Amino acid sequence: MNDSVYSQVKGKKILVTGGAGFIGSNICEVLIENGAIVTCLDNLATGHKHNLDAIISNPNFIFIEGDIRDIKVCENAISSCDYVLHQAALGSVPRSIQDPATSNEVNVGGFLNMLIAAKDKGIKRFVYAASSSTYGDSQGLPKKEDVIGKPLSPYAITKYVNELYADVFHKTYGLDCIGLRYFNVFGRKQDPNGAYAAVIPKFTKLLMDHESPVMNGDGTFSRDFTYIDNVIQMNIRAMLTENEEAMNTVYNVAYGERTDLNELVAILKTELSQFDSGIADVEIKFGPKRAGDVPHSLASIDRARTRVGYDPQFSIKDGLKEAMAWYWKNLK
Repeated sequence: MNDSVYSQVKGKKILVTGGAGFIGSNICEVLIENGAIVTCLDNLATGHKHNLDAIISNPNFIFIEGDIRDIKVCENAISSCDYVLHQAALGSVPRSIQDPATSNEVNVGGFLNMLIAAKDKGIKRFVYAASSSTYGDSQGLPKKEDVIGKPLSPYAITKYVNELYADVFHKTYGLDCIGLRYFNVFGRKQDPNGAYAAVIPKFTKLLMDHESPVMNGDGTFSRDFTYIDNVIQMNIRAMLTENEEAMNTVYNVAYGERTDLNELVAILKTELSQFDSGIADVEIKFGPKRAGDVPHSLASIDRARTRVGYDPQFSIKDGLKEAMAWYWKNLK
């Protein structure tokens, strides 16, 4: 990442919601390392306080355990901040299919609470995690921000509603909002455990244990896998951009290349085999397709490059090399 982007956060007062989660904790760490004053709000439903071990005792870091479904909690967390990086959400398409009500309460009700608190506080910029799931049944590739289809899951609906609410809050109250449609983010601190673990950490842990991962479908479904450091860069750029044309819109946050699951597993095996040669021989199994899954996903990142100077530094291979080294060190 461009060093000048880091340096601009010094002294900024920033609230990171969902800050104990995978993406949020990585954002908090980079902000603290570069001199920001950070408040982290998380209810620890899916996040982990140990993700914050490196910064928890830093005098510029405040951790608040609380739920965005409580407006008073939101108001308290935001009270000393000028910027919001809203990462808090109940993720996972399958989880939302199993329990649409809770996904809606957190992702829509909680999001609205945060917008209200931000409006009332007069926040300078509200940057929020949107989702590539918003593209739904749209067939075209690469995905461009202005062309979406119908959502294919309750989760996708909640994330699209976030975009609609953000737009209305800008037009009605003048709150500057920028949405970031994340495409399959991976990297250090992503939890490999639990029923709704993302594919990369889940498969990584299984391979490390010499257990066979089960692919949904035949392995030809593809995704634009995006390393965490690219996502951190985009959050900081969106928060600090002074380009008027960049405001109050949504951006794809991706690398701009797609990799199918068969290719992904091949890279995982190659990287992990450097630590344990037996991993190369672990068999891969195939299962049924997963409800709500889109076959292919690939982002156009032209708008992000042009308007906010987004410049992703990590390809999937570069990112996986870093991530596998981290998992081997921390999970073994």
